[in-house]
Amino acid sequence: MFDGTSAVFILNSVEYNLGAFLLIQISLHTVTFRLPPSMSLITVTNLSKSFGPVDLFSGVSFAIPKGARLALVGPNGCGKTTMLRILVGLDEPSGGTIARAKAIRLGYLPQEAEFEMDGTVWEACISGFTDLLARQQELEKLEAEMSTPEKLDQALVQYGPLQHEFERRGGYSFHTRIKQVLTGLGFSSKDYHMRLTHLSGGQRTRAYLARLLLSEPDLLLLDEPTNHLDIAAVEWLEGYLSQWDGAAAIVSHDRYFLDRVANGILEMAFGATEHYPGNYSAYLQTREERWEHRRETFEAEKEKLLKDVEYIKKNISGQNVSQAKGKLRRLSRVVQAIEQVGMDAAVNQKWAETAENVIIATSPFGSEEAERRVRALRAPRRTLPRLHLNLRPATRSGELVLRTSNLRVGYPGKLLFSAPDIVLRRGECAALIGPNGAGKTTFLKTVLGQLEPLEGEVTLGASLKIGYFAQAHEGLNPENTLIQEIDSVMPNWLPGQIREYLGKYLFSGDDAFKKVSVLSGGERGRLALAKLALQDTNLLLLDEPTNHLDIPSQEVLEAVLDDYSGTILLVTHDRYLIDALGTQIWEVEPDESTLSLFEGTYSQRRVERERLAALQAENEFKAVKPHLVRRSADPAAKEERRRIARLQELENKISALEEELGQIGFRLENPPSDPAKVAQLGKEYQRIQLEMDVWLAEWEELQV
Repeated sequence: MFDGTSAVFILNSVEYNLGAFLLIQISLHTVTFRLPPSMSLITVTNLSKSFGPVDLFSGVSFAIPKGARLALVGPNGCGKTTMLRILVGLDEPSGGTIARAKAIRLGYLPQEAEFEMDGTVWEACISGFTDLLARQQELEKLEAEMSTPEKLDQALVQYGPLQHEFERRGGYSFHTRIKQVLTGLGFSSKDYHMRLTHLSGGQRTRAYLARLLLSEPDLLLLDEPTNHLDIAAVEWLEGYLSQWDGAAAIVSHDRYFLDRVANGILEMAFGATEHYPGNYSAYLQTREERWEHRRETFEAEKEKLLKDVEYIKKNISGQNVSQAKGKLRRLSRVVQAIEQVGMDAAVNQKWAETAENVIIATSPFGSEEAERRVRALRAPRRTLPRLHLNLRPATRSGELVLRTSNLRVGYPGKLLFSAPDIVLRRGECAALIGPNGAGKTTFLKTVLGQLEPLEGEVTLGASLKIGYFAQAHEGLNPENTLIQEIDSVMPNWLPGQIREYLGKYLFSGDDAFKKVSVLSGGERGRLALAKLALQDTNLLLLDEPTNHLDIPSQEVLEAVLDDYSGTILLVTHDRYLIDALGTQIWEVEPDESTLSLFEGTYSQRRVERERLAALQAENEFKAVKPHLVRRSADPAAKEERRRIARLQELENKISALEEELGQIGFRLENPPSDPAKVAQLGKEYQRIQLEMDVWLAEWEELQV
């Protein structure tokens, strides 16, 4: 049997109080309260969290109404996961309050698979529908009693209302919903009966996410939900969440995912938070506008203060001494407030509000001290720690960088894929995408000459200097310290130079003496980038360079690569990075053991694929030229069109069968008096359900 833990909670307290609120695990049928659309599910006021003397965050306030998709973004270590754990009730805040709507249901997906689960994948998902399963058994029992004349009347009285409630709560569709969610998250029908204890950590997390989505809580709290999903599953999850009626608070480093799902951003820096409306791209634009506005405001206010200083200096000993002293007292107060809480707070708040958060000296400045302090004021700076990455292109390469001919990639006895003839030219960026295990890293090693192709050849252009960023960071020696790793590239540098350089990659203090073996995944990635930046290159082969990097570091890497004048071959699941840099998309399709090519960005590829699918769904694909891909053989393209058309046909059939089930359900709500007709309706329902299962099985097999 399935024994899930803490997938969904019902919270009976309104004000946050660790000793007072009750945490109860519930199943799907326990929802008894629905919130009006305007009511906030959770309201956070002046929340803070400290670990000893270190303040992780403070003064955080926000609300999550129904329908909100709030993304928490910021550097690693700023408290995003801690915030989710506090919202769920697994951690206690140091200060502030959390007000929750009564009877709210929370669903929490932790970043790491810490949960205890047993049973099979199917049992994990269906365990949230115990009430519907019980009602289904009761309906079957009543159907059996209808065949007995003496029990018929009483059974008919009970059957109608029970069947109506069963249909209203999705009793005729929950099996279909389970299959659709599992398929969307990358499980095939043969995986349904796999024991959860036999799954990998990533598979267990996906199974837990499926159960969580099926439980339909009021508020989902998702910590890196895309970590163990391939691109197809991530795109399915984006579609699911965009159509979902509930709310969500999401921590994710997947910027493309946040672009398609989020409608609000909470930026968390160390010690500060700020809310932005819209998705991730809107947040980037608004953030720049806000910072520019703050800079302009600062310059204008500083200019006013300098004019006050000039007035004070001219009049402090003259006839207007009283006015000058008054200005000096005010200026002394304002400057100290700006120094302590910043220009925004000092200028935009009432003084009574500002005074609560600052310490003001009782005596005013002298005129010279006032001028010195005003001139020393500096414009507000971003508080996010950022990489200082600079990739140095070497001498210009030849126009032709890479060419393949009749290439087949894999290992002896194991073909991964065959590729059409590829041409990569100077200054281009090719993004190589595909599911894990499809052969992307193998292709890079084939290009580097570390592996021989099974057939065909790879030709590299003239004057190439190659830089390689390995996904597993094989270029790092686990026994070396950080200083030794940089010294291996720059042997003439002094230790002080190396430590200063490491500081640009967010390694400070004694970090320089750590061994590579104790570094986190993100720290190893930053060290590998630091070494790569010291090489003179004009061709970069990058294998998952954004893995483990927080969003600010991803932004820096994207900007640096965008300015890079050489050529890039990029392997990544980061669709935002692909969209920003990619001039062509190379996609490995393991089911067909082929590599397909698309000239353009990731978004253009997606739009073109959706357009083509829509045309094919209308049976017009015969007149459509397949602009999406240039395949090595036409039969493969034809087969893809047939697959998509068949998928649409199956979806139409399934939809029609679901409609028939609904009609039968309506008739059974007011069943005929003839027991034979009632029994016939029951048999028809079973026949339709079995037929739908057959079509669903084929639909699952055809999913890419």
